[in-house]
Amino acid sequence: MTYTDSDLRKILQRTKTVAIVGVSANHVRPSYFVARYLGLKGFRVIPVNPGLAGQTLLGETVYGDVSDIPVDVDMVDIFRRSEGVPPIVDAALNRWPALQTVWMQIGVSHDEAAEKAQARGVDVIQNRCPKIEYQRLFGELRMGGFATGVISSKL
Repeated sequence: MTYTDSDLRKILQRTKTVAIVGVSANHVRPSYFVARYLGLKGFRVIPVNPGLAGQTLLGETVYGDVSDIPVDVDMVDIFRRSEGVPPIVDAALNRWPALQTVWMQIGVSHDEAAEKAQARGVDVIQNRCPKIEYQRLFGELRMGGFATGVISSKL
């Protein structure tokens, strides 16, 4: 699973709408923080969590399953355990024939589901975070997560 910076940059630049599967309403959870950050960066974030279905989170209705989302998405970002990935990928592929990207968060990977999506022409990223990659690739973080020069305590 090696991804070039140019490939990651291309994916993030073309993506407009992201379904985040497993998003939490808890403001300190990584899934909430990623969803909020991507929304602040101009992405439309569609939250998916069966326990929160019908509620509003970050200005969007929460859906119980990707198959319930009434709009097209470019990317599905998965915050679930690796063993839960295949049905999510299957539902996303069935729901959106033109899906561009399946992104699995840090610690999440499933080679068979990835191969299935790739066979349909979908880009797959595993074990990475779009927030971290966005920050790194667009000048907010360096590889180590600091010393970007974007924010400074210098007067």
